[in-house]
Amino acid sequence: MSVLPAAATALDLVDAEVRELVRRRGLDPAVDPGPVRALVREVVADYAERSLSSSLPPLADPEGVLRDVLDRVAGFGPLQRWLDDPEVEEIWVNEPGRVFVARRGRSELTTTILGAGELADLVERMLRTSGRRVDMSTPFVDATLPDGSRLHVVIPDVTRRHMAVNIRKFVLQAHSLDELVALGTLGTQVARFLEAAVAAGLNILVSGGTQAGKTTLLNCLCSAIPARERVITAEEVFELRVPLPDVVAMQTRQPNLEGAGEIPLRRLVKEALRMRPSRLVVGEVRQEECLDLLIALNSGLPGMCTLHANSAREAVVKMCTLPLLAGENIGHAFVVPTVASSVDLVVHVGTDPSGHRRVREVVALPGRAEGTVIETADVFTSRDGRLVRADGYPPHPERFAAAGFDLAELLGDRR
Repeated sequence: MSVLPAAATALDLVDAEVRELVRRRGLDPAVDPGPVRALVREVVADYAERSLSSSLPPLADPEGVLRDVLDRVAGFGPLQRWLDDPEVEEIWVNEPGRVFVARRGRSELTTTILGAGELADLVERMLRTSGRRVDMSTPFVDATLPDGSRLHVVIPDVTRRHMAVNIRKFVLQAHSLDELVALGTLGTQVARFLEAAVAAGLNILVSGGTQAGKTTLLNCLCSAIPARERVITAEEVFELRVPLPDVVAMQTRQPNLEGAGEIPLRRLVKEALRMRPSRLVVGEVRQEECLDLLIALNSGLPGMCTLHANSAREAVVKMCTLPLLAGENIGHAFVVPTVASSVDLVVHVGTDPSGHRRVREVVALPGRAEGTVIETADVFTSRDGRLVRADGYPPHPERFAAAGFDLAELLGDRR
C-alpha cells in the first residue's frame, strides 16, 4: 500500500489499496469495469471488517466510500456524480473551485471543488480514449467521452489562468418525432409533416441557438429516413445516432504533433460523395464546408444539417454567407440562387424561459430569389406560444405524392 499521511481518511486508505491491487492485477478500469467494481466492493468490505479491531479510521458510510472510490478509479472523480445525474445536461469548469451544471436549460454553481492539479489529471483521462490531445501547440480540443458526451477544453494562455472545460452530455431524451410530440416540443400535425418531408427527400436545415435541441431534433428526423437508404454522416465529433442498417459515420481529426494529418469537416463532406450515399447528414455547418454541402444538395442528393441561428430567416442568410469563406472566387451571384434551389425547409427550435425546448417555426424556400434576398414561406409559425399552420407551402409537392403522401391532408388544408 502507498505511504499516506497519518491524517489520511478512510476514503484515502481504501483508494490507495484499490489502486495498488489494480496495478498488481493488471486491470484497466476503462476496459475491465466489472472486475474493478468487484475489487472495490471486496476492498471496502475487508477494510470495514479490519477497522473494527484496529486503529484504522472507521467507515461511516461504506456505500458512499464505494461510490467515491469507483468515481476516482474508474470514473472522472468529483465530476462523475454530475455525469451520472440524468437531469444534468451540461457541466463546465471555469476554475477548480467553480464547477457549474445546467438542468433544464438553467445553470447553477455546484459545491464541487477540485484539488490542485486534479482538473488537469481528469482532462488527461478524458482524452485518453479519444486519441486527441491538448497542449501549447493545440490549446483547444473537441473530443467524445466513452458515454457519448462532448468534451471541449481550452488551456492557458488562451484562458487567463485556469483551463476551461465544458462537457455537453449526450442526453437524447427522444429518438423519434413521436417522442418529441410526447415531450411537447412540437405538435402531431407538424411531426407528421416533417416525417413526410424526410421520406420525400426534401433538404432540411435545423436551426437554433446553443442547447436549443438541434442535434436531438436532427436525430429524430433521421429516424424517419426510409430503411432502404444508405446514409453518410459527417460531424466534428460523433453525436448523431442514425437507427438504420446502412450507415457510415465520420468525424473530423486534429493535426498530429508535426502539424499534419488534420481532417476538417469540409474534407469529410467531399469524401462522403464518393461513398455512394442515398442521403448526407452533416452534424453542424460552421464554415466553408457549407459550400460543399450546397453543391451536394444541388446535385440531387437529399441531405440534412444543423446551423446556429436566431431564426429560420437568419439561418437562410447565414447559409448564403458561410460559403463565401471558401474563397474569393465564390460570390453571392452563385451562392444565393444555389441556396434558394437547394434548401427546402428550415425548422427552427428554441428554448422558452422555463428551459423547455420547442419548435418555433417551419419555413419553406420555394426556390426563388430577388437579388440577394431569398423568398421564404411560413408553413408553421408560433402564435400565442403555440405552433400553428401558416399559409405557406413546401416546394416539390410531386415528391410528396411520389412517396405516397397527400400534402393537402398533411397540412390540414383539405376540407
